[in-house]
Amino acid sequence: MKKFLFDLFPLILFFVAFKFYDIFTATAVAIAAAVAQFVWLKATGKAIEATHWINLTVIVVFGGATLLFKNDAFIKWKPTVLYWLFALILLGGKLFFKRNLMQKLMGEKVSMPPAIWDKMNYSWSAFFVASGALNLYVAFSGHYTEAQWVNFKVFGLMALLLVFVVGQSIWLGRHMKDAGESADALSAAREPKEGR
Repeated sequence: MKKFLFDLFPLILFFVAFKFYDIFTATAVAIAAAVAQFVWLKATGKAIEATHWINLTVIVVFGGATLLFKNDAFIKWKPTVLYWLFALILLGGKLFFKRNLMQKLMGEKVSMPPAIWDKMNYSWSAFFVASGALNLYVAFSGHYTEAQWVNFKVFGLMALLLVFVVGQSIWLGRHMKDAGESADALSAAREPKEGR
């Protein structure tokens, strides 16, 4: 829970700053928060994950462009670029390097057949692609205000992620049970039979 809130720190400050000021102040606050978060991780010797590097780079580049050109289109693209980068990393790892990154991340905690790991990898990729596209629609379709986009960025995308994670957990629970039953059956088949 602490890690989850820590990762949300720049997003929460972005939302608060937007409510009191404007999109440009909120962007500057989010950049400062992301940099401070990164510096704190380094100073305390905590593990810096790949997602921290990616998020810091994207917020600095797109947030910086927003401030430099006084154009909020850049910061509105930021969630999409971040999600599409994650999708690209997951798909690229599997298609070009034959590595399932979801399995690499969770493999020590979860035991499943390779085909199920592949489905999980592709489903997360699809989720990131769809979420990125939805962000573009809300940001640029003309049907929503800037304030509505900020609410969607902070709460809407988070709600979608939570719903997806719950759905994945239910789906994974079934396959983990199947994998466990298969392993038990295989183990039983290998045991020497009594009376032989």
